[in-house]
Parts: sequence; structure tokens; C-alpha cells
Amino acid sequence: MTLPDPATVLAAALAAPFAGALLIAAAGRWPNLRETVTLVTAGALFALVLTLLPAALAGGRPAVTLATMMPGLSLKLALEPLGMLFALLASALWIVNSVYSIGYMRGNAERHQTRFYVCFAIALGSTMGIAFAGNLLTLFVFYEALTLSTYPLVTHHGTQEAMRSGRTYLGLLLGTSIGFLLFAMLWTWQAAGTLEFTEGGILAGKVDAPWVPLLLVLYMYGIGKAALMPVHRWLPAAMVAPTPVSALLHAVAVVKAGVFTVIKVIVYIFGLDLLNAVSASEWLVYVAGTTIVLASLVALRQDSLKRLLAYSTVSQLSYVVMAAALATPAAIVAAAFHLVAHGAGKITLFFAAGSVYTAAHKTRISELNGIGRRMPWTFGAFAVGALSMIGLPPAAGFISKWYLMEGAIAAGRNFVLGVLVLSTLLNAAYFLPILYRAFFVAPDRAGKGKTHGEAPWPIVVATVTAALLTLLLFFFPEVPLTLARQLAGVNP
Repeated sequence: MTLPDPATVLAAALAAPFAGALLIAAAGRWPNLRETVTLVTAGALFALVLTLLPAALAGGRPAVTLATMMPGLSLKLALEPLGMLFALLASALWIVNSVYSIGYMRGNAERHQTRFYVCFAIALGSTMGIAFAGNLLTLFVFYEALTLSTYPLVTHHGTQEAMRSGRTYLGLLLGTSIGFLLFAMLWTWQAAGTLEFTEGGILAGKVDAPWVPLLLVLYMYGIGKAALMPVHRWLPAAMVAPTPVSALLHAVAVVKAGVFTVIKVIVYIFGLDLLNAVSASEWLVYVAGTTIVLASLVALRQDSLKRLLAYSTVSQLSYVVMAAALATPAAIVAAAFHLVAHGAGKITLFFAAGSVYTAAHKTRISELNGIGRRMPWTFGAFAVGALSMIGLPPAAGFISKWYLMEGAIAAGRNFVLGVLVLSTLLNAAYFLPILYRAFFVAPDRAGKGKTHGEAPWPIVVATVTAALLTLLLFFFPEVPLTLARQLAGVNP
């Protein structure tokens, strides 16, 4: 059997979610058909992405040009290890999130469900454009499309709070990308004459050493989706959205697009050799480490479960940024693997939070006494996600933290080791009490008719599936680790 041309599959993977969005809109009057189209589109996208995996593992780098604006400047798709990893994560989690969304949106009688599914599909199409971008221009176009397509999801409820949060979301993400990222791209184009993602980078010998750290500042703060402090406020603000949207923002697409772009820029635009030669990323290690600790301290003080998870995400994202900033092969492996591990673990935690809201209408940690006894599947899954965020086996987060520790030791960075130890203790300090409260504190006395069990079955199935994926990544990490090692130039 002849496999399809990988370049054709790249274009099909980009087109599939956008075509699905049109079909979802057309089926909007028939909820069952609309949701069937959503699931079929998500499944088709995953199948297309999976078709590309053999070529990526074999070192293939197919590409396809979508449009040429001028010589050397085009919209281009290309396959490379990090993009393959991101596309696999996003397309797999879209299936799980779609199942979850059906239970959540129906269970909570949410309005504007067709708009929700349409925007979700467009967001996944934009994510594929980011994952398979062959140059910075293509990435920037789809990066902005992702921001715009998720704005209606953040403001889904239409309340004053939702609209205010939406303005913060849109203002910070568009402001940073247009104010800093676009300027950094223009500087790069002027200096290097290209925006192509190239192994080893494109800036060596093109930008004078004293200016390299400044250009890196523009990139890092232009990539607002990576949520480095102090441009992180959009993330907790966006928690006003429905839980499936929070999962999209934190695990499937938005923040992952941010740290994905950070890694791509460091590896393929600057290059590890240049950054190490001029110590250009030294400042970034300290900024990311500080973000990890401060966000964990803020999370420790939260009673709102979703806000705690939001600040946990701010902290966890900076593990990726700090690892990439170390610019050593082991640390790059850690950054790439943590992108996947965090996605699986964090979507589990948000699914569990939404499950609690749907079944019990509770949003605060102080209200969770004994709830694990009524919702054992939900809080069993929550325990797996929490272990991954803490970095304990047998959850996937342990592997990425192990490689980050190895990278820090290889680079002689005691600061990074200190951040890892302190943040691990802080993660345990805000996750373990939730589990203790849920399983070992006596339930609050419920009034007549107030008892509840698990959420609707699609929610529970999706939550448990995400937890199982987090465990499977620990026991069977070969595929993501192989791709991460290809990215870092490390022999298997």
C-alpha cells in the first residue's frame, strides 16, 4: 500500500478543521448532527497527523508552499520534530475535548453551542498552521488567527465580566504580538534576509553580539501566549470561559502555541550555539525561574479551583521557557517533552474541575469536602493530573522534570536546580490538600435532594481518558522522546 505524499497530507491537515467548521455551521440546527460532524472532523485530523508520523520519525522534512508574497517570503508548511509533536498533542486532545464538550455544553444547557463548536474548529485549524509553519511569517499569521478565533470562546457567556476578561485577553495577546513579535520579525528579516526555520538558526554572524539579548527580549515578550510575567494576566482573566474553553487555552492550543513558538525561535532562529556563545539567554533563565516560583505562590493562595489551575499553568509554562533558555540538548528535550506532559496533565485537571461544576455546581476548593467519595472517577483522574504537575511518577511530568534537572546539572546551573526543588514543594503544597480534602475530610451535610454523583458520562469518559494518556506517556514515552531528541540533535 502506497502512503499518501506527506506534503499533500500537510495541506490536508491544515484544511480539515476549517472545512469542519463550515460543516458544523451548516449542521447547527441539528445538535446531534453538529456534534457528529465535530467528532468526525477531530478524528479525521488526528488520522491525517498520524499519517505524517513515520516520515517525521525517519527524519523526513516535506514542505509545501501555500502562497508566495515576494522572493524569499511565503506562506509555507513544513514538517519537523517539534511541529509533529505539537500537532499530535493538539489533534489527539481535540477528540477528547470534543467528547467532553458534548457532555459539558448539554449538561449545563449552554447557549450558542454552534458558535462554540465552529470557533473551536477554527482554533484547531490555526493550531495546525502554527505547528506546521515553515517560517516565522506563516507562524505569525496563524498565531494571530488563533487569538482572534478564541476570543468569542473566552467571551462565550456574554456577561460584563466575560467581556471585560475578553478585552484583557485580546489586548494583551494582540498588543504583545504586534508591538514586539512583529518588530522582532522585521529586525530578523532585515538582518538575515530570511524568516525560514533552519537547523542551527539563521542569526549567527548576522546580528552583533550586544544586540542578540535585546532581540531575544522582543521575541520572548512578543510571544504573549507563553505567559511570562508580567504579561501573564490574560490567562487567569480568561478563566471566566466555559471549562472546555479553559482546557483549549491551557492544554490543547493557546498556551502550547506560546511555548512552542518560544522553542522554535530559540532552536531555529537564534540557534543554541549563538545563544551560548554570547550568553544571550542568561536573563531568560532567571525571569522564567522567577515566574515559576511567583505563580506557584499565587496559586497557593487561591480558593477558586480554576484560578488555582490558571496560575499553575503560568508556572508550568515557564518550565518550558527556562529549559529552552538553558540552550543545552538535554534541556531542549525537557522543554519539548514538557509541552506534551503538561498538555495531558492539565487538560485532566480542568476536565475534573468542569466535572465538579456540572455535577455539584461547586467552584471553590473550600467546598470540596468529601466530594471524592461521591465522584471517585473524577478525583482519581485529578490525582493523576496533580502528580504530573508536581513531577512525581508514574505521571508524565516526572520525565520532563528529570531531563530538565539533567540539563541544569550539565550546565552547572544551581539556580535552576533550586527552582525545581522549591517549585515541586509548592506544587505539592497546593495540589495535595485538595486531594486530602476530597477523599479524607467528611462531606458537608447536604440538604434534602442535594446529593449528587459523577457528571454525565461523556465528561467522565473524557476525564479518565486524559488521565490514562498522562500515565501512558510515562510508561511509553518513546515517540515523544524520539522527536524531542531529533529536535535537540541528540542521538537516541
